Amino acid sequence: MQHLEALDPIAASTDRFVATVASLTDTQVAGGTLVPPWTRGHVITHVARAADSLCRLLTWARTDVETPQYASMEARAAEIEAGAGRQVADLVADVLDTAARFEEAVRALPPAAWHAEVRMRTGELRTPAALVPTWLRELEIHHADLDAGYGFSDIPADAARWIIEDIAEALARRRDTPPLRLEATDTGLVHALGTGGPTVSGRQAHLLAWLSGRSPGTGLTAGADKVPAAPFWI
Repeated sequence: MQHLEALDPIAASTDRFVATVASLTDTQVAGGTLVPPWTRGHVITHVARAADSLCRLLTWARTDVETPQYASMEARAAEIEAGAGRQVADLVADVLDTAARFEEAVRALPPAAWHAEVRMRTGELRTPAALVPTWLRELEIHHADLDAGYGFSDIPADAARWIIEDIAEALARRRDTPPLRLEATDTGLVHALGTGGPTVSGRQAHLLAWLSGRSPGTGLTAGADKVPAAPFWI
């Protein structure tokens, strides 16, 4: 995905995420998720604040003035904690507002800014062309994290494939990532990390759940061996 091409799937993903959040009760918002100890309120707030953080990076690309994604990891955690206990209506409004600001920031980028490199909180350098689709990754993975009726099998195949490839490419840049081969039996996706190592195969949704650290490898195989722990992602 490049430039404005990602905005349509992002808009559809946002609509699905917001629909799930809006279906929750204020009591359910305090319930557990796939990423404990975070509640659903924590996850939803994180999604909104992640959009804000990406807007800061897009401002950096547009103005050429260094603007960190987060002031600090402590500030990031404090923002999430501060918003986690809000009511559903406030959480929905927050996500919608930040999503609109994100789209506005993307559309405001002049042509030259699409080639500017900015640094994510992980230290990774990305141009906006590679940065914008990370919002789709945030929406889809954290939608599944809510454990509220939307699972990894519900993520559109094209989005799931891009997310898997994005995670795999990030892992490939790390010296400590063990060799690994990924094969999706339902979509034909194949991605190799280094040479040798086990081949982990199964449905694309199961691969994404495992690779993102949300599953121990349910539904996957690794030849005659046990499916290994997924490499740490972020």
